[in-house]
Amino acid sequence: MAAPTIKIALIGNPNTGKTSVFNQLTGLNQQVGNYPGITVERKQGSVKLPGNIKGTVIDLPGTYSLNASSIDENVVIELLLNRNDKDFPDVAVVVTDVENLKRNLLLFTQIKDLEIPTILVVNMADRMDRKGISLDIPYLEEHLNTKIALVSSRKGIGIDALKKLILDYKNLSTEPCLNASSIDPEYFNKLRNAFPNQLLYKLWLVITQDVNFGALERNEIQNSSFTKSKSELKRLQQKETIKRYQFINDVLKGGLTVDSSKAKDLRAKLDRLLTHKVFGYIIFFCILMLIFQSIFAWSAIPMDFIDESFTHLSSWASKSLPPGKLTELIANGIVPGIGGVVIFIPQIAFLFLFISLLEESGYMSRVVFLMDKIMKRFGLSGKSIVPLISGTACAIPAIMAARNIENWRERLITILVTPFTTCSARLPVYTILISLIIPNRMALGFFNLQGLTLMLLYLLGFGGAILSAYILNKILKTRHKSFFVAEMPNYKMPLFKNVAINVIEKTKAFVFGAGKIILALSIVIWFLGSHGPGDNFKNAEAHITQQPQYMNLSQDEIDNEIAGYQLENSYIGIIGKAIEPVIRPLGYDWKIGIAIVSSFAAREVFVGTLATIYNIGSSGDDEATIKQRMDAEINPATGDKVFNFATGVSLLLFYAFAMQCISTLAITKKETNSWKWPLIQLFGMSTFAYIVSLVAYQLLK
Repeated sequence: MAAPTIKIALIGNPNTGKTSVFNQLTGLNQQVGNYPGITVERKQGSVKLPGNIKGTVIDLPGTYSLNASSIDENVVIELLLNRNDKDFPDVAVVVTDVENLKRNLLLFTQIKDLEIPTILVVNMADRMDRKGISLDIPYLEEHLNTKIALVSSRKGIGIDALKKLILDYKNLSTEPCLNASSIDPEYFNKLRNAFPNQLLYKLWLVITQDVNFGALERNEIQNSSFTKSKSELKRLQQKETIKRYQFINDVLKGGLTVDSSKAKDLRAKLDRLLTHKVFGYIIFFCILMLIFQSIFAWSAIPMDFIDESFTHLSSWASKSLPPGKLTELIANGIVPGIGGVVIFIPQIAFLFLFISLLEESGYMSRVVFLMDKIMKRFGLSGKSIVPLISGTACAIPAIMAARNIENWRERLITILVTPFTTCSARLPVYTILISLIIPNRMALGFFNLQGLTLMLLYLLGFGGAILSAYILNKILKTRHKSFFVAEMPNYKMPLFKNVAINVIEKTKAFVFGAGKIILALSIVIWFLGSHGPGDNFKNAEAHITQQPQYMNLSQDEIDNEIAGYQLENSYIGIIGKAIEPVIRPLGYDWKIGIAIVSSFAAREVFVGTLATIYNIGSSGDDEATIKQRMDAEINPATGDKVFNFATGVSLLLFYAFAMQCISTLAITKKETNSWKWPLIQLFGMSTFAYIVSLVAYQLLK
C-alpha cells in the first residue's frame, strides 16, 4: 500500500517569508483557488519528502494571532479547530522571521496549545550575521517543546532539514506552552468540568471568536453560564497575550542574543529617503516611468515575432487545409482570435515581473505607507491602496483584498473604485492603440513617447479611482474613524525563484483565463461574420462584379471587396450597423462597435475580436498582421483612417473608465451581497466613459 499523504499547514505572520518557504517546498506544483463559499485565496501545493513520501502543503493566509479580526484570519482558525475538516493538518509549520522572533512566537504558542504537532521555522537565517543575531537552537527547542528548522528561503538553506522534520512529525511534542487555566483559574476550571472531553484552549477560542467550528457546538457554550460580555472577554484576551509574552521573553532571554554593535543596517536611511514627503513621491514616479518605458522597449521584438507567426499560421491554415467551413473557422476565427491575446504575453509578463520585484524587495510596503497620506484626504483607508495597487494586475483579487478594511463604508468605496485602476486586461488594448496613434520616438532624448502615454493612462485610471472615491465619500456619510497600521518588512534582494513562479503563474492565469473567453467568442464572431440572412450576403460576388467601379480592380482587390461586402451584410454586420448610431459620435464604426460590445465580457477580447473581424473581411491570401490591418482600415464615408488620433484617444479613454468585466461585477456582487452596487458600478463607470470619450473625440476630430 502507498504511504498516506502528509497534510501540512504553513502558517505565519505577514512578511515572514512564508510564501518563499511555500515556493521552496512546492516549486511549480501549486494550485490556486478559493476556500469554499468565500473569496479568500487558497494556495495548495505538493512536496516530495524523503523516502518518496508525498506531502500536501496548504499556504494559509498571513495572521498575527488566533484572535481573528478579518476573514483571512478566520480561515486559519476554522481549519485548526475543525479536526473533521478534510484539510485538517497532520503537522503545522509556523514560519517566523529571525528579526521579529518575539512577535512571531505569539502565534506559534497559540497553535502549539491546540496540541497540533508543530514545527518552528526560523526564516531569513542568512541575515543573522549582518544583524548581530545568534540563536541557541537546542535551548529554544527544549523550552518551546518543538523542533526548529533554521532556514534561508532566499538561498534554499535548511529546506531539506525541514522536510526531514515534517516526515518525523509523529515524534513531535504536543505539550502546550501555556496552561490555559492560568488566564482565569475559576472560570476555566468550570469550563473544564462542563466539557471534560474538549480541549480547554479550543473551548476558549470558540467562545471568543465569531467563526464556524463544525462539530463543536458554539451555541451550547453561548447559552450556558459561561457566556461573558465583550469587555470581559477582551480583558481576558489581553491577559492571555501578556502571559504569552512573559513566557516568550523568558525563553528568548536564554536562547536569543543580539549584538547591535555588529549590525550593519541601512534600512533606517533608506526609509527616510523612500518615504520622504517630497523625494518619496519623486522616486516612486521615476520607478513608474522606468516600468512603462521598459514594457514598450523590451517587449517590442517578441511581440512582433508572435504577431507575424500567428499571421503566417493563419495564412498557412487557409492555404494548406482542405477547403471548407472548418478550415475557415481555424484560419479566420480561432487562430486570429487566440493570436490577439498571445501577442501580449511579453508585456503582461514584464508587468507582473516589475510588480513581483517591488513586492519581493519590500518597497511596495513603503508605497502603501507613502500613499496613505493621499488616501485619507479622499475618505479611503490607508489599506485601500493595497487593492488599488493590486488592481494593476487584476481587479478581482484586488477587490478580495479589500476584506482587510474593517470599516464597511471605506471597504465599499474601495470595492467600487478599484476597477478604475488599469488592470493587465487593458494592457493589450492600450498597447496596440498607442502604437497606432503615438509615434515611436524619443522625447527629451531618453523618454519614449509611447511609454509616457502608457504611464499617463495608468495615472489617469488611478486619478479616476481617487475622484470617484471623493464623490462617494461625500455621498456615503459616517462618523466612524479608522486608523492605518502597516508593517514595514526588511529590504531584501528579490528571490529569483519567487519572482519566476509569480510571473509564470499570473501570466498563465491571464492567458488561460482570457483564452477561454476569447476562443468561445472568436468562434461565435466567426460564425456571425461568415453567415448572413438574405440575398445580399449570398450574392455578394455577383453584386460586386456587376458594379462598374470595380471593373478595373485586380482579382485580389475584388476578393477583398467581396469579403468586405459579405461581412457588412452578415449577422455581425447587421448587429454592428444597428448600434453604430450610438457609437458614431465617439468616432467608432460598426466593426469597433462589435469589438466594444464583445469586450464587456473581458476587455482583452477587443483585440481578438478585431483580429477575427478583419480576417473575415479580407481575402485568404492577405498576410497582414492585426496591427497592419487596423492601421490600413479606411472609413469609406470620409476616406480617412478609422484609427486616427481622435478615434484612438477616444477609445483609450473609453477603456480607461468603462466597466467591462463580467467577473469583476460578479465578485462585487459577492463581496457586497447585493446586485445594487455592481449595477451602480456598471452603469456609472460606462456612462462616465461614454461622456469623456464623446468630449475627447469632438474636441480632437
